[in-house]
Amino acid sequence: MSKTLNLRLDRLLANLGYGSRREVQQLVWAGLVTLDGEVIEDSDQRIAVTRDLSARMQIQGKPLDPPPGLILMLHKPLGVTCSHKEAGPLVYSLLPDRWRRRDPALSTVGRLDKETSGLLLMTDDGNLLHRIISPRANISKRYHVTLDRPLKGDEAEIFASGSLMLEGEDKPLLPAQLEVLSPTSVHVTITEGRYHQVRRMFAAVGNHVTALHRNRIAALDLPTDLEPGQFRIMSEADLVLILPPSGAASHQAS
Repeated sequence: MSKTLNLRLDRLLANLGYGSRREVQQLVWAGLVTLDGEVIEDSDQRIAVTRDLSARMQIQGKPLDPPPGLILMLHKPLGVTCSHKEAGPLVYSLLPDRWRRRDPALSTVGRLDKETSGLLLMTDDGNLLHRIISPRANISKRYHVTLDRPLKGDEAEIFASGSLMLEGEDKPLLPAQLEVLSPTSVHVTITEGRYHQVRRMFAAVGNHVTALHRNRIAALDLPTDLEPGQFRIMSEADLVLILPPSGAASHQAS
């Protein structure tokens, strides 16, 4: 955050999903909210929302949830969707209940369809979300693709040409990279995010994707110890792998 916010305690905790302002008042009156080891007695007290607040404040003996500016990496499993509206399991159900009541709300940074697994980012920072998904950012995404039929051999050249057209569209795709792992297994790196793009790319060259898994965004790899359905808070170092400092060369997947 570029400017430190000062919020009333009851508003801060209500926005973080700890309950209504009335319920927050009850937590305070019960002596369950502390700051720097001291019990807070007034729910009207204004709190500076600093980066270290989670380390300094406790609620019912546990560290405060991260304040706004939260960024998560999540290993999206198969069978869950990134929408708030679709039927069936949603990625938001993988988060703690309280986190689903946050204001501003957590949103996915782009989407992975129901049958695609892998690295998914989530944030409550709207400006950051738009910086990452903006076409100007030219952020690469790498997918591990399993194919129904062996490669013909010309796919890498076609994908890299910048002339491949998807069915129903009138604008060619930007160049994409293809790395062959086996006759039916490849890595594909793209910088766009068109609807079902990778699946439609292989359909355009006469093949069919049977499994799709995103394992890298820019220079950020999906951690090997992050199991499907698990998430973790991203560090500043993680974020730099996606959005390097201004003036630095943009990251592309190797």
